[in-house]
Amino acid sequence: QVQLVESGGGLVQAGGSLRLSCTASGRTFSAITMGWFRQAPGKEREFVAGISRGGGTYYTDSVKGRFTISRDNAKNTVYLQMIGLKPEDTAVYYCAADPIGVAYSDWGQGTQVTVSS
Repeated sequence: QVQLVESGGGLVQAGGSLRLSCTASGRTFSAITMGWFRQAPGKEREFVAGISRGGGTYYTDSVKGRFTISRDNAKNTVYLQMIGLKPEDTAVYYCAADPIGVAYSDWGQGTQVTVSS
């Protein structure tokens, strides 16, 4: 099992930026596909971005061009850089790990991102 701890959420005005961080432990980080999900009030959790072991990245359409996922294997950390934030980006953001290449199975506790208009 992978233990995940997120940080970096907060309150920001529309158009602003934030960087989320997620530090992992418990498995060989470089071998794990990592992702970010979010859940807004009254909505289902949705995929935001993912990064493979090899560094390939993929995003949901609504964040393409605004969010960037990256990883630092030396620090066991995955990041989500968010720019051009919109009120509709307001949600609890969760870091997730897919340690065996099947599905995201390990989750962090979440960090709140609030974007004011």
